[in-house]
Amino acid sequence: MHHINTVPPKRLSGNIFLVGMMGAGKTTVGKLLAQALGKIFIDSDEEIQQRTGVTIPHIFDVEGEAGFRQREASVIHDLVLLDNIVLATGGGTVLNEQSRIALCCNGIVVYLKSTAHDLWQRTRYDRNRPLLQTADPYTKLKSMYEQRDPLYAQVANLVMPTGKQSAQNLVLHLQQELNRFSEIKS
Repeated sequence: MHHINTVPPKRLSGNIFLVGMMGAGKTTVGKLLAQALGKIFIDSDEEIQQRTGVTIPHIFDVEGEAGFRQREASVIHDLVLLDNIVLATGGGTVLNEQSRIALCCNGIVVYLKSTAHDLWQRTRYDRNRPLLQTADPYTKLKSMYEQRDPLYAQVANLVMPTGKQSAQNLVLHLQQELNRFSEIKS
């Protein structure tokens, strides 16, 4: 297996992959970014649901997290081969090493970074978050954040703090960063 940095990146594919925790805004920002750049928006969770015909919480119920992660890795593996897409990945995608390598090699990876507190504000009433259906969801969210943050940082070409700005402002800011990034790389 090559180390992540030695594989020739498929940068010219025009792909942008958004990583980050649940509630970071990957889908919202991804849709707006794809529109602004004339790219196709894909949400990996939506893709999994379309392929299986059932909801993500249902997959977790039946197959557990490990079963879901396998399905997710297979979907990511297929999607990164496309060109000119903006892909919103699931929050746990980076837990799979093959998926991390696939993202790094096939486009520009952007980490939408939020604080645990902000994520909690955005996700606490959302019943579609199987991993938060526990007795103490805040502690669970915090520990997931601590586990995943270094992995997001590891795969990211750009880290975008989401903060309190609107999705529109975030997308404008992100476009500027992507332009700067492309200039450096070319």
